[in-house]
Amino acid sequence: MDFDLIFRVYPYFLQAALVTIQLAVYSTALGLICGALGAAARLSRSKALRFVGAAYVSVFRGTPALIQLFILYFGGPQIGIQLDAFEAGVIGLGVNIGAYMTETMRGAIISVDAGQNEASRTLGMSRWQTMNKVILPQAFRLMIRPLGVNINAQIKGTALVAAISVVELTYTAQRYIGSTYKPFEMFFLAGIIYMAIIYVTGLGISWLDRRAAIR
Repeated sequence: MDFDLIFRVYPYFLQAALVTIQLAVYSTALGLICGALGAAARLSRSKALRFVGAAYVSVFRGTPALIQLFILYFGGPQIGIQLDAFEAGVIGLGVNIGAYMTETMRGAIISVDAGQNEASRTLGMSRWQTMNKVILPQAFRLMIRPLGVNINAQIKGTALVAAISVVELTYTAQRYIGSTYKPFEMFFLAGIIYMAIIYVTGLGISWLDRRAAIR
């Protein structure tokens, strides 16, 4: 293990880690939006919306995220979609994780005891009031941990954008391997930084889970 090399290059890896964090934050935010819309569509009374929601989940969970990134970044210009590598990475990863979040959110909502819905309607609450004031607060507690798993997967999934030349952790490791011929050290350093990011994220999710349990 060449620790001297690691100490020389780690500042550049930390800069790349900031790009990884930005990718994770932006794509996760997009994923949450897509997940909420997808779950709403999947639970809608409209057959058309349920079909759209099911198709979205099926397509994006049924094809590799890397292929989706390639279609968006390399194939997009053919249909008039011009995105730089970072934008393509955010959108591609966000829409992909949104399909998983759709099922996470839907599962949490349908896990709430059906009697809660019936009792609320008996009290004269509308379907929207029941969902907003009774079902969603309980479902939110149930979905925190599963969404945390999705978020951790998304952080690790940002490594895929190295394939479209976004200068994040994995791409930086690959670039320094080309000049140092030290793959073990470079990927070891990148792995340690990924673990640190995921560890801090896990602390945040655990804190949110505890806060939700108190209420």
